[in-house]
Amino acid sequence: MYTILSTQKLALHKKQVKNLLLGTALLAGITIINAQNRTISVDYSKTAGPLNTTFNECIGAGRANEGLRADWQQQLAFVKQECGFRYIRMHGLLTDDMAVYKEDSKGNPMYNYMYIDALFDYLLSIDVKPFVELGFMPSQMASSSKTIFWWRGNVTPPKDYAKWEALIKNLIQHWTERYGAEEVKSWYFEVWNEPNLDGFWAGTQEEYFKLYKHAAKAIKEVNKAYKVGGPATAGAAWIPEMLEFCKKNNVPIDFASTHSYGVEQGFLDEFGNSGTVLSQKPMAVAEDVLKSRKEIQDSGLKNLELHYTEWSASYTPADPVHDSYHEAAYILEKLKQSGTAANSMSYWVFTDIFEEAGPRFEAFHGGFGLLTIQGINKPAFYSYSFLNKLGNTELSNADSRSWVTKDTKGGLQVLLWDFTNTHPGKEVNNQVYYIKDLPAKGKGKATVQVKGMAKGTYKVEAYKVGYKANDAHTAYVEMGRPAQLNKQQVEKLKAENNGKAYYTGTVTIKADGTFSFDADIRENDVIFLNVTKQ
Repeated sequence: MYTILSTQKLALHKKQVKNLLLGTALLAGITIINAQNRTISVDYSKTAGPLNTTFNECIGAGRANEGLRADWQQQLAFVKQECGFRYIRMHGLLTDDMAVYKEDSKGNPMYNYMYIDALFDYLLSIDVKPFVELGFMPSQMASSSKTIFWWRGNVTPPKDYAKWEALIKNLIQHWTERYGAEEVKSWYFEVWNEPNLDGFWAGTQEEYFKLYKHAAKAIKEVNKAYKVGGPATAGAAWIPEMLEFCKKNNVPIDFASTHSYGVEQGFLDEFGNSGTVLSQKPMAVAEDVLKSRKEIQDSGLKNLELHYTEWSASYTPADPVHDSYHEAAYILEKLKQSGTAANSMSYWVFTDIFEEAGPRFEAFHGGFGLLTIQGINKPAFYSYSFLNKLGNTELSNADSRSWVTKDTKGGLQVLLWDFTNTHPGKEVNNQVYYIKDLPAKGKGKATVQVKGMAKGTYKVEAYKVGYKANDAHTAYVEMGRPAQLNKQQVEKLKAENNGKAYYTGTVTIKADGTFSFDADIRENDVIFLNVTKQ
């Protein structure tokens, strides 16, 4: 028997159903706002080419001396295994705590590469290559005593540029002898760090160009095939000037490098005391990357490599956005927007073992890292782990917030996300907003539809990062934000946020070759789907 409802009763019935669904969602801790179902539709036979792996070409680290620590090395080995980073860049290679340079009583240079050798030997042993940042100035070579950070990196020009050039040449020769020219040809040599900021460079732009010229000359005298570049500036600055200087003065340059952070103001916060505000610009960070690529093309050196050797949501080592689940979606959003404009996008940094403001002991202090000091995976870590699990061939895909790939074994990988900038605006600092418990609102359902797959049985695994899903920071907030974590608390946070699949099942794909998967999605959720042929 069928019951025909009047228009009035039908409207009432729909309202009751809607209220019932809303009530169920509220009980589940989900708020539904403007829920719109989203479909990602692809054909397994239609490819867009090899997957662009800009995302894990390089990763940042604090300073070279930290790389001699056992816990730092253990964390890097783990991140290498899970995220696949191929290069690492760090400050302080030539700073006094690496004991590289001193002068005898007559002013003659004395070189010592013991600590550098120990560090680089380890990096290469785990298949991570150095993206060498040449800086800061050894104090006995420096023209003044101005330093930056707790570990006192000297930021002044050399008092004798000939001695600077000789040090760089001797160091490059040492690496060539130790590791072989073919290995060193694969490295990158970047001169200094953020010389457009007074905190990092006590000289002028002209003096930086002089520093670069002498370093480049030294490197190329050892081997013309070695790659040198710069200016490693903050805020995507100086690239046109740098390229013009090199062209005009016949100074070699093999790549341009610079940095970008996604906040509204400022460039340097040495001790983490400044308030920051996440930018409301939809293309923050990515617009800098695209601008830099255009500047290179306009210079006439259109094939020059571009490396963003630092980037993140925020430039301060005390910004809780780095710890928040929002950061995972932010990372994917910015990498996708930047496309192929850069040859590498080096996230700053892989670990909170990072001592610019001095040693930290708090578990979640807003540090830059993908991992906490204790090795707890932050949500940001999983973005890179998921990216590393994508197949080697990208499928044609019109959805702007996903990657769909296939591998050589007939498998399918889908990485999708929602990015919603929930930050309330410039009146509220990140340091006030992102320390809160921030429940995510529902955004409806995401459906993956694929055609053209081979028939057979497949294992389906789905993983998620988002609010209370591999969200160690929110779990830490629920613990009461202890200033220091005991061993049991660390183990609990690691166990509850270990990246395990939230769904595992099997599916049989029939002769028509179609596959579909539905996932509920909330604000700033990241979902990774792995479909493997059995």
